[in-house]
Amino acid sequence: MASTGSTPGQGGPSWLRPLVDYGPLAAFFLVYWLRDLTAATVAIMAATAVALVLALLVERRVPMMPLVTAAVVGIFGGLTLWLQDETFIKMKPTIVQLIFAVVLFGGLLLKRPLLKPLLGSAWPLDDDGWHKLSFRFAVFFLAMAAVNEAVWRTQSTDFWVTFKVFGIMALTFVFVASQVYFMRAHMLGLDDDADKEGAGKHGE
Repeated sequence: MASTGSTPGQGGPSWLRPLVDYGPLAAFFLVYWLRDLTAATVAIMAATAVALVLALLVERRVPMMPLVTAAVVGIFGGLTLWLQDETFIKMKPTIVQLIFAVVLFGGLLLKRPLLKPLLGSAWPLDDDGWHKLSFRFAVFFLAMAAVNEAVWRTQSTDFWVTFKVFGIMALTFVFVASQVYFMRAHMLGLDDDADKEGAGKHGE
């Protein structure tokens, strides 16, 4: 999800976040089709490390979600190379999705919707909206973990690689798009604006 301007709510240029989020995936996909899964695992580990260093140098901080993903890539990618077993790299998306789901569910148990500090500057929702949206994202992450398990266990490696790079991204886009009307209903300021417009019409 460029210009060189700053991203709203971020300290760095607008090209940085897509590069950090999607650069390692692009490297993984390209190297897999040029070589094999082992080489692609090395590529995604190296590209993830470079992306995090770049984020640190440009923004003077490392975003939490890419940092969690990088840690899992390092662990499961390392196990894949050490044991020469592609099962570990195929399980990586499952583990990442489960971590996000557990963190969001944990935040809800503590009455703290953790999506709010991450996305609040882009999506100014009311408190009820943040709680419900956090729950929906947590359920979505659980579903995606299950889907990844089903795909890598039943399909070819070629199919799984394509699903990992494009399928997960497409399903995430569809899910977020499906939440637009819900978010609009909980967006701060919309009701106030409507009330002001109504009051203005009555006053005319």
